[in-house]
Amino acid sequence: MINNRGVGSTMGNLVGSDSYQDGLEEKNKATILIVDDILSNLELMETILGKEGFNVLTALNGEDALQIMKDSPPDLAILDVMMPGMDGYELCRRLKAMSGSKFFPVIMVTALNGLEDKIRGLEAGADDFFSKPFYAIEFMTKIRSLLRLKRLQEELDHSESIILTLAIALEAKDPYTKGHSERVGNLSVELALFIGLPEKEQSLIRKAGIIHDIGKIGIGEGVLHKQGKLSEEELQLIRQHPVIGESICKPLYSIREILPAIRHHHERWDGRGYPDRLRGDEIPLMARILGIADSLDAIMSERPYRRSVSMEEALRKMEMERFSGQWDSWLVERFIEMMKKERRSSV
Repeated sequence: MINNRGVGSTMGNLVGSDSYQDGLEEKNKATILIVDDILSNLELMETILGKEGFNVLTALNGEDALQIMKDSPPDLAILDVMMPGMDGYELCRRLKAMSGSKFFPVIMVTALNGLEDKIRGLEAGADDFFSKPFYAIEFMTKIRSLLRLKRLQEELDHSESIILTLAIALEAKDPYTKGHSERVGNLSVELALFIGLPEKEQSLIRKAGIIHDIGKIGIGEGVLHKQGKLSEEELQLIRQHPVIGESICKPLYSIREILPAIRHHHERWDGRGYPDRLRGDEIPLMARILGIADSLDAIMSERPYRRSVSMEEALRKMEMERFSGQWDSWLVERFIEMMKKERRSSV
């Protein structure tokens, strides 16, 4: 997979270099899958990567590679393009599909050097494309870079999972709000789908729904669970929960796109909401959707200060108040239309 000229000119520079030492930690933990139908290429690449401290898995064809991915998922794959049967492009697509939403880096290697070949590789999902001959130091630098990116992504995913779990655990302590965030997330996704937002936006808005009230973790239970009317001071404290929620989630790069929804889900169309008194189209669409879903679930849920109502009553109330200035009237009409269609289809 890598010719002797490329190896010989650079292997001596790898050992003992600063970049080598910098990347040692992740390399010792990383497993790399090499797929090539030529055994000598596999053996050469396995030797090079083994000396660099990687664990190496090899496969002579695409089917074996897929089985390895299923049984012992590697951290990165290096694929030859020109293989009989399943070529590298198709294998790349399948490996990426098997990894799902997780980042799985793939490097494609080939003797082909045309621009169209590189474009085809990138379209198949490859993270980089090397034409033979190439220099080992450049190749190893790319491997280390992709492994660092993968590790960062995994750390972010772990942090995101902690936040989501914390949000669910927070409201589970309160019988009045248990399940509220998940219901808001589901309703928001349904509305996003109904008005034609793309799948990525639907995924983001589900997360936003689940963690939109995470900021309440910064407010005392005495205020959150108070039976009587809140004082003005307590009301102002409650109104800080979107700001607190945004601050909690801000360090997480993976959910940066939903921060405006968390901060602004209590804004009103007429500008009398909080925390920033945005009005009309100044309010992000995702926040407007969350606000409508949040309102329906709140109206239907029992609270210390009022009784719960049925779905029909809640929708009737929202329909009567759709021009009250609380919501985007067009959006709330679509929401009511969607909910009524769902009610009819379930009968």
